[in-house]
Amino acid sequence: MKTNSILLSLAIILMIQLSSCSPELIIAEKYYNKHEKVLTTIEKDYKLQYAYKPFAVAFTDKSFRYVSIEIMTDTLKYIYEFEVGESRLNDTLMKYELNKAAVHQLINNMRSVKCIWINMLDYYVEEQKNALVFIAIRPLGMNNPFTNKKYYILTFFNKQQYFDKEGNLLARNKHKRKREVNGDFVRRINDKVCYTISDRFR
Repeated sequence: MKTNSILLSLAIILMIQLSSCSPELIIAEKYYNKHEKVLTTIEKDYKLQYAYKPFAVAFTDKSFRYVSIEIMTDTLKYIYEFEVGESRLNDTLMKYELNKAAVHQLINNMRSVKCIWINMLDYYVEEQKNALVFIAIRPLGMNNPFTNKKYYILTFFNKQQYFDKEGNLLARNKHKRKREVNGDFVRRINDKVCYTISDRFR
């Protein structure tokens, strides 16, 4: 009888702990922790190549066979779509003076962790310009039954951010106002990485 009471108490404690965690956070953390090394490499390599020529990468099919490259110039945005490994992709990268080997490695790393989109966003805090990297995922086998939204958006900041007790990103330290990123509120995974869920990934 005593053993049953202990087991019941432990079960209740576990249920309370689980109920206090957001299902979305559990899924986002599970994905991030599983692929942290590759995601960190993707972020670092993308920022390095973006510094030479602003561009974004997106996969346009569920099989990750077709890739879209968005290349930003001073006046226009050019959008191209290729089959991965197609020679026209190399021609386009050469045309815009992007590093072919580095971009192909980025694409391969994205495919390996089912990352469907990566882009950079400029934002301002106290009139100072900052930048963050967006990585969108739709991880296989990790569908969220608690929401109809399809995509998890990971945001990678350059420096430590401020959060409230619930893990919501704040506009600045010691302020209670939550900060929106690209129109969405985001929540903490760690001090520099956040997530949100969305029905769009661009």
